[in-house]
Order: sequence, then C-alpha cells, then structure tokens
Amino acid sequence: MPVKQGFFDAFGLTECLANGSLESSNCLFRLGSTYMDQTLKQLGELLLGAIPTVVFLILLYFFYRILVHKPLSQVLAKRHELTDGAIQRAKADIAAAEAKTAEYEHRLREARLTMFKALEDHRQVVVNAREAALADTQAKAQQQVAAARVALEQDKAAAQAQLRTEAERLASDVMRTVLRPMSFGPSSQPSAGGGR
Repeated sequence: MPVKQGFFDAFGLTECLANGSLESSNCLFRLGSTYMDQTLKQLGELLLGAIPTVVFLILLYFFYRILVHKPLSQVLAKRHELTDGAIQRAKADIAAAEAKTAEYEHRLREARLTMFKALEDHRQVVVNAREAALADTQAKAQQQVAAARVALEQDKAAAQAQLRTEAERLASDVMRTVLRPMSFGPSSQPSAGGGR
C-alpha cells in the first residue's frame, strides 16, 4: 500500500501506522495537528503571496476613485443637473408660454369686447342720427304739408271768393240780359258775339 504509506509519511504518521493504532487519540491529534499546521502554513504562504495583489487592488481602487470615479461622478452630476435644469427651464418656459397665451387671450377678449362696444356705440350713434334725421324730415314734411294745406285753404278761399264774385257778376249779367226790354229793331238786336 504505497499510497497509504506516502500519505502517512507526508504527515509524519508512519509511527502510528507501525503501531497499528490509527484510531488512538494521539495519532488523530497528530493527524489533525499536522493538517492544521500544514493548512496554516499554506494559508500563510497564500496570504504572503496575496499581499502584493491586495496592495495592487487597494492602489487600483484609489486610482480608480481619483482618476475615474470622481471625474465621472462630477460629469454625471453636471449632466444630470443640466438635464434637470433643462427640464425645469422647459417647464418654466411652458408655464410662461401658457401664462402669455392666457394673457393674450384675455387681451384679445377685451379688445373684442371693446371693438364690439365701439361698434355698438357707433351703431347707436348712427341709429340716433338716423332717427333724428327722420324726425327732422318728418317735422319738415309736416310743416310743408301744413303750409301746403294753409296755402290750399287760402287758394280755395280765394278761388271761392273769386267764383262768388264771378258768379254774382254773371248772375247780374244774366239778369240784366233777361230783364232788359226787348226791342225788335235793328239797333236793338243782340250782336252775334254773345251780347256783351
């Protein structure tokens, strides 16, 4: 059993193998202690070999923090600030634009109301002027009608007076003619022109 022999030789347990008492506490303690010593020795060598790696990793970490992480964090913070700042400015611009739009709509509404009021006032002035002109024209027309009626009444009265005078004159002419003595002589014959 060369494998067992080599194993026991490696851990210094050949004496326990020669005695045939591998299960004794002394052999097991020696076996455990040998394993522990060997493990600790290997662990010490491993840690000793890892020191440059740990130092290198620590240096790498500090260089990373100084050369990469800090500037990268600053750039990302600045970019985030610029992005958030741009978003905030955009929101502020949108709010300002909405406020200006509301103000513009309010002014437009006021301008329309002012325009409509001015148009209504102008229309009212035109209507009032038209009514005044119509009333003035009606008053003048009524005055002209009244003057024409007065003139007609005067003309009528004058015509009636003239007709009365003419009728009286004709009546007196007719009566004279009718009542005149009739004579049959040449000198007494009425003239062919109607006897006037």
